[in-house]
Amino acid sequence: MKKWFFCLVILLLLGYGLTKWKTGTSSLPDESKPRIENGMKPDPTVQRDGFTIDVSQEMIYRGDLLLINKDHPVPDGIDAESEAVSLVRNPELIDGFGVLDNRVLLSPRLAGKFSRMVKDAAQEGVSSFLISSGFRNKADQEELYRTLGAQIANPPGYSEHNVGLSMDIGSSQAEMSRAPEGKWLIDHSWKYGFVLRFPEDKTAITGVQFEPWHFRYVGLPHSAIMKEKNLVLEEYLDYLKEQNSVSTSIGEDRYQVFYYPVSRDHKIDVPVRGEYEVSGNNQDGVIVTVRQSAEQGE
Repeated sequence: MKKWFFCLVILLLLGYGLTKWKTGTSSLPDESKPRIENGMKPDPTVQRDGFTIDVSQEMIYRGDLLLINKDHPVPDGIDAESEAVSLVRNPELIDGFGVLDNRVLLSPRLAGKFSRMVKDAAQEGVSSFLISSGFRNKADQEELYRTLGAQIANPPGYSEHNVGLSMDIGSSQAEMSRAPEGKWLIDHSWKYGFVLRFPEDKTAITGVQFEPWHFRYVGLPHSAIMKEKNLVLEEYLDYLKEQNSVSTSIGEDRYQVFYYPVSRDHKIDVPVRGEYEVSGNNQDGVIVTVRQSAEQGE
């Protein structure tokens, strides 16, 4: 009887220990879980010198580098309207700039990026920024198109405003082509991920007249490369296709940008390690941007 009881106790102890071991290996403490910072995804480190990610055809039509113009409409399924909020009704988002009227809508993400930029401009004495338009739904775009005509406005579904990545920026001092605010943005907005979308010398490429007020968010390092090489978005996306990979350094960070054509769901191998972002081009592929900080090294 004692022998039987002793064996039962041993079995119970073994079972308890096995249960604890399984539980301990099935969940990680919060501090061990990957963290996402500044929109970049942590390197999954699947390969020693790079990593592998799954891409799908749907990813072609998502991200900050989407080309929206008369030939490339807003992709189906984009729900920028759910992210856009009234700036007037959310005054905490109005920080360092003014708003033309209560119809201006913008995502908190873009409002925050714009605010950081204009606060730096204020340090240089340039501080009279106004936002006159941000996100526009298709009904608003239809009204604008009908009022201004095809020479000035794009039809609904073919405007960057419909995906919430663009802003019409003005100045309380003067028209933007002459205002200090317009000149400051042309010189400095690239540092914050913004670009002048329709420059005067690129109308043959963009198909849109010069709009010194229309700025588009594309993110770093893309805005820096576009500024350095004097490229608009159409040209930049073609440039990435031609080069396949581009690298640049901004401050202490090194960026590497890779273009991958996508015709089906599959895996792609990225040859370097670091925090990364993926954006589609709204055409035929995705752009993977890898950031390596000074702490990470090469």
